[in-house]
Amino acid sequence: MRAALIAGLSGEVLTADEHGFLRDVRPAGIILFARNCSNPDQIRMLVDAACAAISSDDVLVLIDQEGGRVRRLRPPQWRELPAAAAFARLRDEDRRRGERAAWLAARLTAQDLRSVGINTNCTPVLDLKIAGAHDIIGDRAYGSTPAEVADLARAVAEGHMAGGVVPVIKHIPGHGRALADSHFELPVVDTSRTELSATDFAPFRALADMPAAMTAHVVYSAIDPDLPGSASARVTAEVIRGDFGFDGLLMSDDLGMKALSGSFGERAQAVIAAGSDVALHCSGNFEEMQAVAAGVPALAGRALERFESCIAVTRRIEPFDVAEAEAALAEVIGQSDTAIG
Repeated sequence: MRAALIAGLSGEVLTADEHGFLRDVRPAGIILFARNCSNPDQIRMLVDAACAAISSDDVLVLIDQEGGRVRRLRPPQWRELPAAAAFARLRDEDRRRGERAAWLAARLTAQDLRSVGINTNCTPVLDLKIAGAHDIIGDRAYGSTPAEVADLARAVAEGHMAGGVVPVIKHIPGHGRALADSHFELPVVDTSRTELSATDFAPFRALADMPAAMTAHVVYSAIDPDLPGSASARVTAEVIRGDFGFDGLLMSDDLGMKALSGSFGERAQAVIAAGSDVALHCSGNFEEMQAVAAGVPALAGRALERFESCIAVTRRIEPFDVAEAEAALAEVIGQSDTAIG
């Protein structure tokens, strides 16, 4: 049996406590942060140790490697990777070239990640860039209109899948309009459901065929005024599974974010009860991990099938022209440097 949990680790080497936890709980996956990553050989050893403890090669190994501000692997050990806004600028000049560049950069990223055993990337961001909103999204957005975001995000997602890496679309059903950072407080969006459906929700609807998604710790008062989307059965059933038709693996955003309240066990129970397939806990704090594990069920039924569909993505790798991809990425980086300068 596998637990409906993705867990963080404390450092670069698996501790004895973590080994026992992974062996006994057998989470669906682990997530890596900069604190877990010093060099390629070390990452491979850590991932191998975690999979051995779980006694399975079918482990989702996650990372946030969007590019720009949000990337756990950085130069000089890793290649430069610009923010989403850089691809948006190229798309503004030439739609086909912009989308091709996004696909190629994603395919290169997938190759880099797979080389160290990472098979899941928490990208692309499908949130819109909204004037006046909190800058937690900002240049992480692929545009300000649903069409811009959906087209580039699909290119990024498909580039990852071509490299055997599961893309996790986020933050479903939309974080772009939030006036606060959910890492520190609970944002409340008071926009009407009609407007949300035509704007923030539209990119997620367009990419509802993706294998995995991460929920937003955001209250949408027009749908559920009492609970954040991640803990709202109504948001999950009516919007994510209903309106969007998303049937992939649904994971919560990090349970450690200050947008949520209650004990870690209660948070885990809340997101699972709301309809998430797995709960995500990132800090690597061992006591918190134990509490979260006690609050989640075993993967079963449709949740297990969705997990298995994600694993299937990691088994398909398509060839690509590395030189073309590196040239395209260099062009985007060059244009981005010029824009910043």
